[in-house]
This record gives sequence, C-alpha cells and structure tokens, in this order.
Amino acid sequence: MSVTESPIQRGFIKIVSIDHQKAKGRKPDRLSEHKSSLLLTGPVGEEPQMTDKDTKATMGTEDTPGDSASRESQDSKPSVFHNIKFFVLCHSLLQLAQLMISGYLKSSISTVEKRFGLSSQTSGLLAAFNEVGNTALIVFVSYFGSRVHRPRLIGCGAILVALAGLLMALPHFISEPYRYDSASPVDMPRDFKASLCQPESLVPAPSNGSSCSGYTEAKHLALVAIMFTAQTLLGVGSVPIQPFGISYIDDFAHSNNSPLYLGILFAATMMGPGLAYGLGGLMLSLYVDINRMPEGGINLTSKDPRWVGAWWLGFLISAGVVALAATPYFFFPREMPKEKHELLFRRRVFAVVSQGEDSSSEQSPEESPKKQDGLAHIASDLTVIQFIKVFPGVLLRTLRHPIFLLVVLSQVCLSSMAAGMATFLPKFLERQFSVTASYANVLIGCFSFPSAIVGIIVGGILVKRLHLGPVHCSVLCLLGALSCLLFSLPLFFMGCPTHHIAGINHQPGAQPELELFPGCMEPCSCPTDDFNPVCHTGTRVEFLTPCHAGCTRQVVQEAPNKSQVLYTNCSCMVGHGTVSAGSCDSACSHLVLPFMLLVSLSAALACITHTPSFMLILRGVKKEDKTLAVGIQFMLLRVLAWMPSPVIHGSAIDTTCLHWVRSCGRRAVCRYYDHDLLRNRFIGLQFFFKTGSLVCFALILAILRQQDKEEGAKVVAHPDPPQQLFLSGPEKKLEEFRV
Repeated sequence: MSVTESPIQRGFIKIVSIDHQKAKGRKPDRLSEHKSSLLLTGPVGEEPQMTDKDTKATMGTEDTPGDSASRESQDSKPSVFHNIKFFVLCHSLLQLAQLMISGYLKSSISTVEKRFGLSSQTSGLLAAFNEVGNTALIVFVSYFGSRVHRPRLIGCGAILVALAGLLMALPHFISEPYRYDSASPVDMPRDFKASLCQPESLVPAPSNGSSCSGYTEAKHLALVAIMFTAQTLLGVGSVPIQPFGISYIDDFAHSNNSPLYLGILFAATMMGPGLAYGLGGLMLSLYVDINRMPEGGINLTSKDPRWVGAWWLGFLISAGVVALAATPYFFFPREMPKEKHELLFRRRVFAVVSQGEDSSSEQSPEESPKKQDGLAHIASDLTVIQFIKVFPGVLLRTLRHPIFLLVVLSQVCLSSMAAGMATFLPKFLERQFSVTASYANVLIGCFSFPSAIVGIIVGGILVKRLHLGPVHCSVLCLLGALSCLLFSLPLFFMGCPTHHIAGINHQPGAQPELELFPGCMEPCSCPTDDFNPVCHTGTRVEFLTPCHAGCTRQVVQEAPNKSQVLYTNCSCMVGHGTVSAGSCDSACSHLVLPFMLLVSLSAALACITHTPSFMLILRGVKKEDKTLAVGIQFMLLRVLAWMPSPVIHGSAIDTTCLHWVRSCGRRAVCRYYDHDLLRNRFIGLQFFFKTGSLVCFALILAILRQQDKEEGAKVVAHPDPPQQLFLSGPEKKLEEFRV
C-alpha cells in the first residue's frame, strides 16, 4: 500500500518506525506496537482522533484490557441493548406478562361458561387448546437454536401473543349485550318483575323460532371458534419466548452470572399466574357490559348467581402489557459481547475441561465414536430433514431409560393435578362455598401460587445445601409426594351440602322437572328458560324464579347501604309467605380459608419435588442426549398432562350437574351441582394423580437402590477398579449435581 495516500497514514508509519528504532536490538513485538498506539493517543496536532480509530481498527485485538476499555469509553458508550442485564430485565417482564395472559382465562373460566353457555368439558378444552399450537412447534425450537435472530423472533412471538389476547376479547364486542333475565326485553331496564307469577293470558307467547334460528346458532359457534383460534395463536406465539430467551442469556452472560440471571428470570416468571388471578379478581368484580350499560342500570350484585364479570377487560390489559414488553426485542442485536472477565474465567474452565477430555480419551478410547455420534444428533448443522430423521431414534432411546421414564411419568401426574387445579379451582370454590368469582381468584392468587414458589425454592435449597445424590433426591421426592397426599385427605370432608332446590333435588334420583308443585303453581305460567333464584330463609329452600314459588308481588326495602328485594304473596309458601331475591347463603362459607390453606400447603409440598426430579432427569440420561431429553420432557408434559387434564377435570365436573340449561335443544351451562359429588370427584381426581406420582417415585428409589447394590457387587468382584470408580462416594455425587 502506498505511503502517500494521506497525511494520517504517513504520520502513523513514521511513529511506528521511531518505535522500532527505540526498540533496537529487539525483535518487533506486541510491546512496540502497543507503544506506537500509546503515542498516537497523545496530542499530535489535528491527526490523533482519526489515527486512533485506524489504530483501533488494525491493532484492537492486541491491546491490553485497560487500554481497550479506555478507548471504548472515549469513542462510544455501548448501547443499553448490548447489555445482558437489560435483556434479563426485559425478558423477566415479558415472561411474566405472557404467563399472565395465558393464565387469565383460567381465572375467568366459570364466567366465560355463563356468558357463552359452555359446559365444563368445553371450557376445559378451550383452556387446554393453547397447548396444541405450542406442542406442535416446541420440538423444532431445539433445531433452530442460534440460527435465527433470537430477540426479533421473541418479539414477533410476543406480538402474536398480544394479538391473540385482543382476539380473545373480540367475542364480547360482536355479541349481543348480556341478558341475565331472559323474560325482559333488551331495550328496557331489566328488573325482577318479569319473572313473577302471572296468569297465562298475560304472558306473551314464546318466540322459540326466532331465538333458535340457524343464524343464532351459527353466530354462537363463530364466537366459540374465535376463542379457540385465539388460544391456538396464544400457544404458537409463546413457543420462542422462553427457550430462545434462556439460550440467549446463557450464551452472552458471564458463566458465573448465568445461574443468577436464570434464577431471577424464573422467579419473575412464576409471579405471572398469580398476577393473572389477581387481575381476574379485579376484573370480575366489574359488570360484563360496563362499556354498554342499559339506561336503567342493573339490579344485580356480584353475589348473584347470574352475575357475569368483565372477563374481556383482563385480556385487553394483558395484551397491552405484552405488546409493551415486546417492543425492546426488536432493538437487541443478534449477538452481543460477553460480559467482562469472561476470558479469564473461560481459560480456567477450558483448562479443566481439556484435562478431563484427555483423561477420558485415555481411559476409554472406544467410547469416543459413540460420543461423537451422539453429539451429531444435536449438531447445529443438521438440516430440518436430518433433524426429523434423528429425533425418533433419540426419543426411543431416551424413553427406554427407566429412570427418565418414571420421572417423566411422576411429573405428568403432578402436572395433571396442577393443570386441573389451576383451571377449575376458582369454579370449585364458587360452587362449593358460595363465594364470588372475584373473591375466589383473590384467594388463589394470594395462597396457592406463593406457596408453590416457596416449595420450589425450598426443594432447590435442600438439593444444594445437602449435596443430594440420585438416591437421596428420590427420597426427597418420595417424602414430598407422600406429605402432599396426606394433607389432601382432609379436603374430602371440607365442603358445604347441596342447597335444597325446589323441583330439582328434593327427590334423590328423580329427573329434574319443573312441574313438581302443580297445586301452588297452577295459576302461574312460568317460563322454562327463566332464572331468577329466590330463597326462603326459614326453610332454606331455593326456587328457580319467584314464579316457581308462586309469588305475585315485589317489594323493595331500602337500606342505607343497599336495597333488598323481597317477593310476597307466594302460594308455595306456608301462609303465602315471603322469599328474598338471590340464592340461599351457604352455611359453611367460613371453611373456604382452611380449605385454601390445606390446598396451598399440599401444593408447596408437591413443588418441593420439582428441583430434585429435574436433577434426576439431567443426570439420568447420556450427556449427548441431555438437550433433547429436556425438550422431550416438556413435550410429554404438554401432551400427557396440560392438554388432557383440563378436559378430564371438566368432564368429571359435568357429571355432577343437577340442572342443565337447554339452549335450542343442546345442553348449555350447568346451574346447579351436587356439592358432595362435586367435591368427591374433583378432590378424588387430585388424589388419584398424587398417588400416581408417589408410586413412580417409590419405583425410582427402588431402581436406584438396586443399581447401587449391583455397583457394590462389581467393586467387590474387582478389587482394583478403574480410575473413574474412585469417585463413587460423596465426591461423585457432589460432582454430578454441581451446576
């Protein structure tokens, strides 16, 4: 290159030649180059800044750390989007928001059922449908790895999650306003007079043809299809968020800091479902049509069984939070610099690893081809076709491992229990203890999820502090599952009896008919689809409507805090007595707090098994199959637990229904349940899954003890064992479980 191209380059070459003259008698080395670069940083007229850049461009890789850092601070400060700590903060907020929008439907499941006339089986399928899109794509995440721009793909997935949240709220805006009293016209203030006992001549003829037209049914199916589509998109959008975020943090964080960052990430993530239930408790205390209230207002309170909260508002809020949290991801680079001091740390680690590799190659040279072949299964240069061909073999080889299979089955049982509890526990509390949907969500958000977080933390601390090996990890899992099972036994006996509902459950085993009181209801013409429950406080008998109690008059008693509606002159009451509006109060609502305490305690004990069971998986498979084994584990949990469990629990709840609402000949929502049967079947399912996990952990412990006996027999038979068996004691366990 010519030296006459620019004065800057001439000055640069001149200073370098002076340096070489000063270093006469020595070979030109990095020190002389460093001297010349230091000279260039001094005041040399108008050329130093440009020369400094040229020097940095040509010799930046040879600078000392201190000099490099000084020039970085002088030239340009790194962007906040090149800071891994800022990425951890953003990803914690995003995962929290993503789990909040995913868990919000579970907090409002009973409200959605009442609003759109869904059975518990259908609502359970809706809640599980987000796992369909997630499961279909999650396996390929391990294939893509770092081939894509991970932050941008995370941002695109988060935007898709936000759009799914908006789509989930769409049925509210395109459907008709909610009519809690079917006998009242849409354009008039709704009140309690429409369901009074009236002569047949004064009751308008039913218009079943118009209300059950093909258009009405098609619109209902379209609304339900929109919600199922939204749930599918929600699952698809959440696929890249967690895996790519974790791998991005692990790639560019300092090796010592990576566990801390991931711990912060998981801790923030676990608060998402709790916030979802808290948000549900707040939103469901508002009326569903808060944006289009009728002129005369409404005569409902949140304690009324016909109350429907603003379920859709939570989806809008959650979608907005997810969209805001997704914005920074479009500014993060595909790769960012490692954190400081990583070179010094990696040198120490690489020295240890290289020694281990050398010793392992000397001890068992025949194992290296197998190891290389296993690593090829997860090589980053596999094509999609090769990945699809390799995956079934790795799947079968992993599933043949007894410890891995049993641990996954135990986690399937515990996840099935958690999925059913998270989906239908709010509804169970509403029905069993006669509490509002808002209060039920607040209880779950305050008790269940914090206790689960504490359980996971305690399990991790026990594994870390006690340096638990495989056998002791299985013992800890067994004790946690057994304690969880024992604390679940009192739940079978903590509940409220079923209300005495006239015409529904006064004759055990009889079909629920409305014409069981022909004498007192003879002058009335009560609509079969009306629902306005009233209660006779003296006998604690509940009627579907004032008409079914034979009431002809309505009285409103004004009070300072609230007004009370009474119905008088009721022919089905002794002496034509009086009934009050609303369902009968539960006699054992005070048991809801002890019930939630036991549920939370059993959840904490079950979550203690999370970390030790995960360590059993990590140390129970071959090193080359570890990455895909974890992916297979999460895939099986989705397919075998999170997808079918809500449907199974919903179907079990439907079998306890006493009175179904019929809509155009089809079975819609259930209005009354057999409380004893509901409690026994719901808690019984939970007990069944807990027993399954206990059996799996017992088998794991038996297998591990048998393997220890076989290893002990081999050591006795060979008094001069190979070198790797010297670490068969506590040191080996400590090495195996050190992260």
